[in-house]
Amino acid sequence: MKITVIAVGRAKSGPEKDLYDNYARRITLPFNLKEVEEKKPLSGAELKRREAELILARVPEGAMLVALDETGKTMTSPAFAKKLGEWRDESIRNVVFVIGGADGLDDSVRKRANLVICFGKMTWPHMLVRGMLAEQIYRGLTILAGHPYHRV
Repeated sequence: MKITVIAVGRAKSGPEKDLYDNYARRITLPFNLKEVEEKKPLSGAELKRREAELILARVPEGAMLVALDETGKTMTSPAFAKKLGEWRDESIRNVVFVIGGADGLDDSVRKRANLVICFGKMTWPHMLVRGMLAEQIYRGLTILAGHPYHRV
C-alpha cells in the first residue's frame, strides 16, 4: 500500500515542516507528499474550485481518497489504525489523503472522497495538519504492528 498526501500550498522551512518531516521519515510504507498551488490571484469559491481541480488531477485512478475537512467524522487513533489495516488487507494500492488550503476544500473533493475525517471541531492551520496527519499515520501503523508507540 502506498500512501500519498496531497496538500494545498508549499511548505516553508520552520517547525511545521520539521514536524511533518520527522514523522514522514518514520513511516515504513511508500509515503510521499504532493503539493499543489494555484498561482493566479483567485479568491473565495473560485480559488477553492481551482484547488479542487489541481488536487483531483493528482489522485491516481482507483485510489482510496480521504479528505481532511472540518465537516468530517472524528476517529480515535485505534479506529484510524483499523481503517488503515482494512485498506491494507483489501490490497488497496493507493491511499490518498487530501489537505485543503486556508479556505478549506471544495464540495467536489468531499463528494469524490471515500472517507471524510476531521481532527476535531477546532480549526487547525493547514500546514500544521500535515504534521498531525503524518503522526497519525505513523501511530496507526505502529498500532497495527503491535509497537508500544501507542500506549493503550
